[in-house]
Amino acid sequence: MKATSFRAAVGAAAIFAVVHADPAAAQALRIGVRAALDVADPASSYSPNRNITLQIYEPLLLQDATLKPVAGLATAWRMRGPNTWEFTLREGVTFHDGTPLTAEDVAHTIARNQATETPLTYKSDLREVVSVEAEGSRTIIIRTRTPQPQLTFSLATFGIVSARATRDAKPEDFRGKAALGTGPYRWDQWTPGQGVTLTRNPNYWGNQPHWEKVDFRFVPSDSARVASLLAGDLDVIDAVPPGLTTRVEKGGNTHLMSTTAIMMIYLQLEMGREQSPFVTDETGKPLPRNPFRDLRVRQAFSQAINRGAIAERAMEGAAEPAGQFMAPGLDNHDPGLKPVPYDAARSRALLAEAGYPKGFHMTLACSNDRYPGDAKVCQTLGQMLGAVGIQTRVETVPISILFRRRSAAPDGGPDVAAFMAGYGSPNGLATSALSSLAQTMDRDRGRGGNNYTGYSNPDVDRMVSEAEAEPDDARRVELVRQATRQAIGDSAIVPVYFTKAIWGLRRDLTMTPRADAFTFADNIRPAR
Repeated sequence: MKATSFRAAVGAAAIFAVVHADPAAAQALRIGVRAALDVADPASSYSPNRNITLQIYEPLLLQDATLKPVAGLATAWRMRGPNTWEFTLREGVTFHDGTPLTAEDVAHTIARNQATETPLTYKSDLREVVSVEAEGSRTIIIRTRTPQPQLTFSLATFGIVSARATRDAKPEDFRGKAALGTGPYRWDQWTPGQGVTLTRNPNYWGNQPHWEKVDFRFVPSDSARVASLLAGDLDVIDAVPPGLTTRVEKGGNTHLMSTTAIMMIYLQLEMGREQSPFVTDETGKPLPRNPFRDLRVRQAFSQAINRGAIAERAMEGAAEPAGQFMAPGLDNHDPGLKPVPYDAARSRALLAEAGYPKGFHMTLACSNDRYPGDAKVCQTLGQMLGAVGIQTRVETVPISILFRRRSAAPDGGPDVAAFMAGYGSPNGLATSALSSLAQTMDRDRGRGGNNYTGYSNPDVDRMVSEAEAEPDDARRVELVRQATRQAIGDSAIVPVYFTKAIWGLRRDLTMTPRADAFTFADNIRPAR
């Protein structure tokens, strides 16, 4: 993936926690982030939480800037057989309390993640793991139910915790006695809604972390976050919104860095119900049949969206039109699969062909505090849909409320006809995105975890499962491509755009932009 300043190229990718400057120059770093940490437990896969916790708890393997696995707590790995992986632990690694990292800690962490029942976890990534065993002091054997040739990608997503400290840990313990990782920074203090303070781990296994103290401040207001950077009250901020990039670029002591991120903004259309109470005629009466069960209607919906205009105008160039699950430069992006073209006339024709010449009325729900420009984009989408006859009431709410609304209706489905959300595969794999968003929802099997539409296609289910277990790279690529084209052709989701992750920094600081948009303190350095 090409990492760029907002208008110019920057240097090649660096790996988190590998390159370090002279510790004598260490100082406090103040980072302003848009989304707040809401759970300190590293078993939560919600991205804002991972942004903080992955600096305390390291995965078995780290991820480079394009989310490919690289050496971390494990220095070597190989497949012994179709269902068996071998990992060699790094020597001399200790937790923040000085106790050594062992195979037991790795086994405990995997089992703990598999057992977690709360939403937004890593359970689906570990669904095929059946055992984790120690073989000597530094060798770990992981056995899987089916072949998992890409297991290393999943093992790079979650931090390893101390078995001794977390065996019976409660959520609040991760603000204290259970907050023991192996990472470059240690847990210090969390003030919910305000910020988190981390301190340097002086016994880190790698080179000494550059910063002695890191303050993450939660600043949900875009204008306030930018103003604090320009005033010198913050050193780095994330999620610079499109409308404020010029202010940062022209600031006397600030500059921008960015990259196209893995986060895809998409729409889900509720198609599971035979009749939807959330799709009505002009009088507010539910239609006899849910229009979104008709592929022509879903196609009409997609063709009503001018993705180029959203990317260039609503997002002011801070987005790239999307037509699939993975952004350019990431795993299994298909260059031949282009975004659905905007065609209002064709959209109206498809609606008429499906029996809705006058369109219908519906509600579209979006977040207003999670993604840069999310509320503005939602209003723009409502206008575009209205122009073809799909009269859309737009509701923008905090992301926590939107998450609840996805399954808030009495039948367990969403309480709206459509909603806008974002998805970025934590392990960087297209198969994970397909499994989460397009496979038939099956909580027990860890399938379709974010498929709230009711979409189900046995062919897609099969191809995704086969791709996950396929050891031959070429064959796996073909299966992923087929599954992607089928799911997109079915309008299982409606991709809108890939976000550009944009940071504002003090002029004398630089960083390596990451595809996951995480702001890792030790990825930020004085500019040379």
